Amino acid sequence: MMHATLIYKSLTFRHTTLQPLIINMDADPPFHKVYENLFDKTIKNINYIPQNLVNKDDNELFVVEECELPIIDLNRLCFGTELEREKCKTEIARASKEWGFFQIVNHGISSEILEKMRFEQKRIFKQPFDKKIKEDKYLKFPSGSYRWGTPSATNLGQFSWSEAFHIPLIDISHSGGFDSFGTVVQQFAMTVSNLAQKLAKILAEKMGHESTFFQENCLPSTCYLRMNHYPPCPIALDDQVFGLTPHTDSDFLTILHQDQVGGLQLVKDGKWIAVKPNPEALIINIGDLFQAWSNGTYVSVQHRVVTNPVVERFSTAYFFCPAYDTVIQSCCEPAIYKEFSFREYRQQVQADVQKLGSKIGLSRFLV
Repeated sequence: MMHATLIYKSLTFRHTTLQPLIINMDADPPFHKVYENLFDKTIKNINYIPQNLVNKDDNELFVVEECELPIIDLNRLCFGTELEREKCKTEIARASKEWGFFQIVNHGISSEILEKMRFEQKRIFKQPFDKKIKEDKYLKFPSGSYRWGTPSATNLGQFSWSEAFHIPLIDISHSGGFDSFGTVVQQFAMTVSNLAQKLAKILAEKMGHESTFFQENCLPSTCYLRMNHYPPCPIALDDQVFGLTPHTDSDFLTILHQDQVGGLQLVKDGKWIAVKPNPEALIINIGDLFQAWSNGTYVSVQHRVVTNPVVERFSTAYFFCPAYDTVIQSCCEPAIYKEFSFREYRQQVQADVQKLGSKIGLSRFLV
C-alpha cells in the first residue's frame, strides 16, 4: 500500500486554484518528520501550497539573475587547427579564473551513456526509503553510501533537502543491486575520468606546468561519483530550505551531468547567478584543491541548489580527487597557501562542519 503525506505552506500566486501537493513518502526521505523541530524553529505556520499554481517552467521563485555559463566546444581540441586548439585551452583557463564554472559541449561522452546513467539513477532513487537506508543489504552499496538531509544541522540554513549516493570508484561492479547498474557506472566513470584528466592537464599547462601530477595522484580508485536526487520541497521558498546548502567542492574539479529542471546557482561578482540548464552540455567547476594548487589563479566559488515545490531534480557529479596522502602545494611563489595533504584538508572540513555547522575551507590554510 502506498503511503503519502500532505505538507503545505501558505503562498500567494496569481491566476490560481487551490490544489494539494502530494509527496510520496514511500521513496522520498521523511524530511519533515525527522527534522520537524528544525523546521518549526523557523516556519511557524505550514499551510497549503497549491500545486497547479506553480508554473514548472517558471523560475521566478528562485532566480536572482539567470544566465548561461561560458560554453566551450571541445571539438577544437581534436579537430581544430593549432590556433583553434590554443584558443580553446585559453577559454578553459579564462573561465576557470573568472567564473570557476563553465560548460563543455562535444565532450566525448555519448548521449547513450548519459541516458543510461540517468535511467539507472532514477531506478535507484525510486526504491523504497527503507531499502535505501539499508543500502548494503538491498542495493549492494558500501555501508554509508546513502545520505539524506543534514544530521549536523542546527538551523535551516545548514539543512539540505536532498538525498544522495556517494559511490567510490574502487569497486563498483556489483553496486546498485541491479545487473546493469555496475556496467553503466563503469562506462560513465571511465569516460568522465579521461575527460577530467584532459581538463586538468590543460589547466596545468596554462599555468606554465607540463605536470604529470594529476596522472600520478588522481586515479579512478581515488575519485567518486555522487548521485543526487532533490525531491519536491513544499517549503521551498524565501531561501528557507536549500536542496544543497552553499558550499565549495573539496576536490580539484567536478564534472556535473544535470537534468533540465534547473536549480543550480553560483556566486559571481557578489551576487547569486542561476545557471540556465543546457541539455547538450556538462558543467565543470573548479574545486578547493585546484585553487590552492594554482595559488589562487583558478577559483573555487560558492554554489548551491535551490529547491522546487513541484518538480524533482536529478544530477550526477564526478569528483576528481587525489589519494588522501597526496600533498597539495602552490605551483608558484610566493605561495598564499600552506602545504597540506588531502587527508588533513578533509579532516579540517569535517571538524568545522561538526563544530560550526558549516565548512570554512581554504581560509584555514592561508600562509
